[in-house]
Amino acid sequence: MSFDLILFGGTGDLVWRKIMPALFQAFRHGSLPPGGRIVGVARDDLSGDQYRALIKTRFDQVELAKRPSEEEFSRFAALLDYLRMDLSNPEDYAQLATRLQQRPAEVVVMYVATAPSLFTTVCEQIAAAGLNGPQTRVVLEKPLGHDLASNRTINKTVRSVLQEDQIFRIDHYLGKPSVQNLFALRFGNSLFEPLWRRETIANIQITIAEDLGVEKRGAFYDSTGALRDMVQNHALQLLCAIGMEPPINSHADAIRDEKLKVLRSLKAWTPETLSQHVVRGQYAAGNIDGEAVPGYRDEKGVDPDSTTETFVALRTEIANWRWAGVPFYIRTGKRLAGRDAHIEVNFRPAPHAIFKSPLVESNVGNRLVINLQPKDGLELHLLAQGSHQRHDRGTPTLVPVQLDLDFDKRFGVERVGAYERLLLDVIAGRLNLFVRSDEQEEAWRWVEPILDSWSSQPAGPRPYAAGTWGPSAASAMIARDGYCWSEEC
Repeated sequence: MSFDLILFGGTGDLVWRKIMPALFQAFRHGSLPPGGRIVGVARDDLSGDQYRALIKTRFDQVELAKRPSEEEFSRFAALLDYLRMDLSNPEDYAQLATRLQQRPAEVVVMYVATAPSLFTTVCEQIAAAGLNGPQTRVVLEKPLGHDLASNRTINKTVRSVLQEDQIFRIDHYLGKPSVQNLFALRFGNSLFEPLWRRETIANIQITIAEDLGVEKRGAFYDSTGALRDMVQNHALQLLCAIGMEPPINSHADAIRDEKLKVLRSLKAWTPETLSQHVVRGQYAAGNIDGEAVPGYRDEKGVDPDSTTETFVALRTEIANWRWAGVPFYIRTGKRLAGRDAHIEVNFRPAPHAIFKSPLVESNVGNRLVINLQPKDGLELHLLAQGSHQRHDRGTPTLVPVQLDLDFDKRFGVERVGAYERLLLDVIAGRLNLFVRSDEQEEAWRWVEPILDSWSSQPAGPRPYAAGTWGPSAASAMIARDGYCWSEEC
């Protein structure tokens, strides 16, 4: 299948950090369809050779295993081209159309890796230049909008020039192998699905923690914050994967219909739950791996008086037959104690205790941990009798054990990275791992009361020291239900 992949923002951070390494891995694995052309588009005044040289220097900054050899890059570079464009200039889109017509491709992918403010402009100009034919697919990066109204405006504009099946709203978390295995765990096996409900599950926790600060994205992050950057998209998509009902088949709309039902079932916010079940924080100066790091307000590009949150923890429920009464906890933040993303499913204790165990008595025992990063795999925590059996007044005492499946060790080089998988899916026209507009709007509708509540609170986010797990209020929130975060139990 011949294809053209146009990278708007072709010299930007996302392209060289994520997209180009993913395309190279697909090329190295032989999974990139033959007859392809990758065209970087940006305002920089570069020739094709200069662009290829720039990409080559950027590869020196990716992890060693993903760097090409001289021979590999020479072959990969044959796919690369460059076109200087001002994305607000219609004449430049006509120039792009001419370039593409010189060698018509079966599929044309327009990857809009630009500031969200340019999404509508790019899509309108693509259509004005006649580049929105049925062979065209447009990829839009998050965040898609700043709130519900802006998201609707973007979706309305994009849908006015493209069909829904031409629009690929990307969320790279859905491309992670561990998230794919979450779907396989639930819907490809009969072991857990009968237990996946309120009668056997006590609570579910989703953690997406980063030890890095805002790095070079201070100005962008200060206008976005953790709720928009992580909760509205990544965390809610993970919650949907956990909470959704089994789809009737594996087709894209069957899966996305079930995710939409979850979003519509999330309990609506009230003034009381907003005050008790939502915690926002902002990192202050602290230590990471023994090195002093500055506070958020001292980061480059950040307003010294900023009230932007770098941490969010919240409690919600899915109000339906399967999940009624089961709390779902979400937390995400920057400059936390470690880089760790995982989902923890905590099962209820045995209904009648005939064994003694501190874990049973403290309501901690059976749990399934789905590791997303940096480790990738599953852990099943159980209770068992140890080799040196202890008894308490004649009653056997249980000790914790675990089954640990490391997907990287099990599958090794067979693993496909998130962006590699998603880019190949776009070229092939598979929408399963992409977000539909009604899903996205429902997610914005649910988080908007939180944003409105914060805008009316003069106190701002709670400070927490860099290198910790966030404000103590996040621990107090979950403790009110009698539970604790995994590192605290």
